[in-house]
Amino acid sequence: MPRVSQDHMDARRREILSGARECFAEFGFEGATVRRLEEATGLSRGAIFHHFDDKDALFLALAHDDAAAMAATVAEQGLVQVMREILEDPREFSWLGTRLEIARRIRTDPEFRERWTDRQAEVDAAVVARLREQKASGRMRTDIPADVLRVYLDIVLDGLITHLATGRGTEHVSAMLDLVEASLRIGRD
Repeated sequence: MPRVSQDHMDARRREILSGARECFAEFGFEGATVRRLEEATGLSRGAIFHHFDDKDALFLALAHDDAAAMAATVAEQGLVQVMREILEDPREFSWLGTRLEIARRIRTDPEFRERWTDRQAEVDAAVVARLREQKASGRMRTDIPADVLRVYLDIVLDGLITHLATGRGTEHVSAMLDLVEASLRIGRD
């Protein structure tokens, strides 16, 4: 039997994650049945679960990938800029649905909450590192600890995601982000 290359395996895994992301975003964790995952990925359950032990492992891998991508963006551009990009085109950020589902599962599933802790720590560390870098450069206020600012920004992000997910519109949201940014900067008026 011919051996499948690692590149092929990685490509198939990315293909599964891409389809699963859309499925979880549309139907939530519970509604993303194996049949729906098959339709979304265009692959059989055997192909899907060859790469992932079960639906839970698939969702956790997806959430981990999304958290890593978000951490990379935060490290480069900051969390407020991430929020601005979300505002520009919410459909571009398919991980919004994943983040809502993560929040639900953290609240309702203690086992998931325990496994998610390390993943969230990755994003939190990127935000704190970015905040410390901004403080060191003199662009950000220094009277509030970076961890407090991280919580502040995380709550704003969660609020933005909920706001967009409930279809409440984007009027005044850009101005609200200006206010958030001004509250962090040195030399506020």
